[in-house]
Order: sequence, then structure tokens, then C-alpha cells
Amino acid sequence: MQFVSGNRLRRLLKALFPLLLLGFVVAVPARAQLTIEIVGGSGSAIPIAVVPFENESNWPLGITGVVAADLTRSGLFRQIEANAVVPRPVRAEDVRGADWRARGADAVVVGSMRSLADGRVEVRFALVDAVKQMQLAAVTYTVTPAQFRATAHRIADVIYEKLTGDAGVFSTRIAYITKQGARYELHVADADGSNPQAVVASNEPLLSPAWSPDGTRIAYVSLENRKPVIYVQSLDTGRRQVLANFRGSNSAPAWSPDGRKLIVTLTKDGGSQLFLINADGTGVQRLLSSTGIDTEASFAPDGQSVLFTSDRGGSPQIYRLRLATNAVERLTFEGSYNVSPRALPDGKGFVFVRRDGGRFTICIQDFATRQVQVLTQGPLDESPSVAPNSRLVIYAAQQGGRGILAGVSSDGRVKQRLVSPATNVREPAWGPLPR
Repeated sequence: MQFVSGNRLRRLLKALFPLLLLGFVVAVPARAQLTIEIVGGSGSAIPIAVVPFENESNWPLGITGVVAADLTRSGLFRQIEANAVVPRPVRAEDVRGADWRARGADAVVVGSMRSLADGRVEVRFALVDAVKQMQLAAVTYTVTPAQFRATAHRIADVIYEKLTGDAGVFSTRIAYITKQGARYELHVADADGSNPQAVVASNEPLLSPAWSPDGTRIAYVSLENRKPVIYVQSLDTGRRQVLANFRGSNSAPAWSPDGRKLIVTLTKDGGSQLFLINADGTGVQRLLSSTGIDTEASFAPDGQSVLFTSDRGGSPQIYRLRLATNAVERLTFEGSYNVSPRALPDGKGFVFVRRDGGRFTICIQDFATRQVQVLTQGPLDESPSVAPNSRLVIYAAQQGGRGILAGVSSDGRVKQRLVSPATNVREPAWGPLPR
């Protein structure tokens, strides 16, 4: 894949993106759904019983199965069998804490579903702390049957937040790239891999999807014009606009936290450099004048600084640019190859890709202590993207000679695989919390 002329630039881009198109070799059905497999969980999983809701069997697609699956996939919860309980509790006051503690449950979810005259359904649920015999949450939703899955994700989010203290991300979406024969597609799916939709298709490579902060647009790179051009796709209207199509390469888009600007990598002035650009494609502003190659930038959550990859020190390393002062500091020092930085939304650190020998792994570094933890074992892990609660990282990996997506918790304890039979997927991007 050629970006611009110049042997040095080609060599570095080849070094920075060695896995860019690996795995795109198997023809796959469009809209193949990802399945999440837990391959490692937390040693302190919370035992929880999700009791089938009253009247739930009146609808082919219920609620509680999705709720239980969401919680289990997080790796932080262990399901306690609740189907055989008679009579089934429906309200919080029906839950006998001592009985559920005897079954091994620390928390219990109960609820009901009731048809309304207009065709909608009233869904009630309550979360009970079986140890303290205390109601932790009670919410009522009025929805259509088509909204059952989304409602289940919202319920799982409430439960997750109440029991862990962190925001749930089951209602979020992910984007990723697939290839079918000679056809590349940008897909958007629920965080659990369900409801995949192809929003962009091309016979040339698609790369680097990036969500806008409000979740309504995705910036990405397309080579349909035989060179990298950045586009912005509206998920609401389907409208597509060119963001950057300058001479040479236009790549690596990343949104500012307020959604008004993006940072991109352009070679229009010679070399690979970082630029700010308005979300409508106007107001292009060069950020640095470096003799090195600067690329793969992303904003810190406060919008005051930018993380990026550069070879200015002789090898690809990660740097931070303070936008107010233009001060640049190097952040990685261990090893000769550290790339693809993505800041944690909580502002405490960043994830990145490290090459150790011939293995590419996902690592995390704390800003305050500079301590680095290796989260994955490789051998070909790349393109990390962080969940909006900072607790899970999704990335591209290899399994059985094809590309898959995988996930790992920010402490390295919970591990997931997102797979689809005979499907190759790459370039994941985790969307924002719904608004």
C-alpha cells in the first residue's frame, strides 16, 4: 500500500502499520454477527441471579436472557440459576435475601412485563442486594417489542453501575472493518456484536474508523481514489462528506472531545505531520513542524493534549503534545517500537501497541507512575480502542490464520474473543456512551 513518495516515509509507515491488511483474505457473508466468548474472567466475579420476568414468555424475544448474557460477558458477574425458583419473585419486596444467599447469590434481579393498549410493553425491573436485603435500583420502561434488546442493554447498564461503581457500556456500539472477496465494508454493531449493519462499502481498502463524541458520525479513510482520503459518514442520514483530500496521504482521523475538530495526519506539505481540521473540512492548521514522521494522534479526554506516534527519536515511540504551549514530551522509553496510543477516557493513562521481539502486544501505561502493564500475549495484536468507561479494550488479533476482534480488561484479568465463523474483521473502534 503506497501513501506518498519517499523511501523513508514508506519504511516508517510500513513499520508503524505492519498488520494493516493482514487477515483480509477470506470471503464472508455480509453482516455476519460477532459472537463474544469469555476466555478469562475476574477471580472476584459477583454472583447474581437474574429471575425471568413475570409474563416474559408471552414474547419470543424476552429481556432477561440478554441481561444475563451482557453481565456474564463482562467477566465480572457469575450467574446463579434462577429458572427453577417457585414462586418467582416479581418485586423487590418479594425477594427473600436469606433464601438467595443460601443459593449463593449476592444480588437478585426481578421484574415484570405487561402489554399496553397501544401495543407497547411496560417493563419493570428491580435490583436487590440479597446480603443487605436492600433495593438498589428500580426502573420502569415503556417500549415496543422491537426495543426489547436495547432495553435489556439499558437494564444491564444500570445493574453494572450499581454493583461496580463504573458506567455500563452494554448500550454502546462498535465499528469495525470486514472484507468479502474484493469488497471492504465498514460495519456498526451493538457492543455485544448483535445487529451488525454495513454503513460503507468499497472495492478498495477502508481504514481507521473513528466515532464522533455524540455517536452520530464516523470518520474513516478510504482508498477508493487510489490514495488515502478521509471521509465523514453520518449514521443518521447516510450522507457522506470529504473531510480531507489534499495532495499525498490523508489518514488517521481522531475527533476532539467537543466534536468540532479532528486531528489528522497529512503529507501535503512534505513528510507526515499532524494537522487540526474543522469537522466540515475547513480551517486546516498544522500543529507541529517536525523533521520526523508524526502520525496516529488522538486527543486526551480533556482536549488539552494529544498523544501521537513519532520516529523523531530514531524509532517509533509515543509522545504527548500540550496544545496550549506546543510542548512535546516523550512518554515511552522501554523497547524500540511503541505505537498507536489511545488515551483512557478517565484520563489516567493510555493503551498502545508494543513490539517485543516478533510479538505485537497491547499494553497500558499510567500517566502518574509511568508504569507499563502488558495486557495481551500477541502475537499480532493491534488497533486498540478503549470502552467509554475505561474498563475494557477492544483490539484486532489473529486466530487460526484470520483476523478477529478481542477484548481485555484494563487490569488484564478479563479476556474476550469476538468471532464470527469464516469472517475476518479488523480496525475496531468503540463508540461513545449513548446520549
